[in-house]
Amino acid sequence: MPPQAPQGEPGRVGGHQARPSCHRPHRAGALPPGAAPGQRRPRERLPLPAAGALVDGVDKDVLAFRKKLRRAEVEREILRTLDHPFLPTLYADFEVSHYACLVMEFCLGGDLHVARQRQAGRRFSISSARFYVAETVLALEYLHMMGVVYRDLKPENVLVRGDGHIMLSDFDLSLKCDVVPRLLRHNSLPHNANAAAGRADAAKASCVPPIQPALSCLFKGVHKCHAEEAAPKKPGDGEADSADGASSEPADTNPELVVEPISARSKSFVGTHEYLAPEVISGQGHGSAVDWWTLGVFMYEMIYGRTPFKGESNEKTLANIIKQPLAFPRVAAASGREWDEHLRAQDLMSQLLAKNPKKRLGGCTGSAEVKRHDFFRGVNWALVRSVRPPEVPKPPPAVAPAPAQKRVVMMSRKERREPYNPVRSDERFEYF
Repeated sequence: MPPQAPQGEPGRVGGHQARPSCHRPHRAGALPPGAAPGQRRPRERLPLPAAGALVDGVDKDVLAFRKKLRRAEVEREILRTLDHPFLPTLYADFEVSHYACLVMEFCLGGDLHVARQRQAGRRFSISSARFYVAETVLALEYLHMMGVVYRDLKPENVLVRGDGHIMLSDFDLSLKCDVVPRLLRHNSLPHNANAAAGRADAAKASCVPPIQPALSCLFKGVHKCHAEEAAPKKPGDGEADSADGASSEPADTNPELVVEPISARSKSFVGTHEYLAPEVISGQGHGSAVDWWTLGVFMYEMIYGRTPFKGESNEKTLANIIKQPLAFPRVAAASGREWDEHLRAQDLMSQLLAKNPKKRLGGCTGSAEVKRHDFFRGVNWALVRSVRPPEVPKPPPAVAPAPAQKRVVMMSRKERREPYNPVRSDERFEYF
């Protein structure tokens, strides 16, 4: 008889926001009380956070029956390598009986799906959406640098810490792959260049062979990444152009280091239906570009309160993703500035939701071109963590301890009649 999943979510004990009732993980070499003789010792990890810890346990028998045990192992391997403010920290992992347990930080603010339901109109403002999307971009950038394709971005998987900043969760659908650093060199563009120029420049760019560990590769050995290089100018060409009043192309080029799994390929059909990228549905193979597609759907839902291609059924939703063009609902802007912000947000989502992954923003050079978009104008990427979040969760009210009750000892009538006879000091420890 196949093993039965416990009550609640199949194959899972507890949940994201269930405050654990457990002790601090023991140091390596000491088993917890009541441990089985063959139980694995937990590894020593960082001290637990002040906000509390969450123990996430999965039934290995159920996962093995559903052929998902490998996914749980990959998730644990990924969590062990993460060290980023917007990603979970694994404080300990251990096994008890047939359960594999992970000890992580408890997020006081719930997830962004629940937070969106509390907003006016069940949608975030442009400024709030920009804050959460910017932190998500940094988290995805780090994951890609570590060779991890997330593949499951949605508001339910973006948790809110006690300080209001985000934390991505659930890496059981993630893809672990190798990363080959590549160096790109293209003509520098101003920060506020229009989107068409930025996409044209990205389309011309091509990656060079992997960087060799030599200093010359960053200076003399930098390869040009334009597919079509202009012919070398003669000594008098530049002066002639200046005389005619025409501006010439900038002579200097900025090398750009790309450390993302752009060439990774997988044919697994994984993810949430409303967030699946076209290349995942078609089964032609997908890489890290699927995370930028899901970022576009995530951003669309944050701003408009629904996903862009949702249909009456899962089959209709998948058909809409493949064939239906992207459309935006009408919005009422209170000012011209707010309208301009909506236009920049729509432009970013249009580029992220390009059905061809090669033309998608981030599909060629990863997070670098996503962070350059006008929607993030004014964002200091190095100090995002120092920005005050739109909402800071309030700690739950402290539960006052129950008042001590007086213990009333009733004596029987016989005990009241008998005189008090205390135990002699020489009779107290006779059982030793």
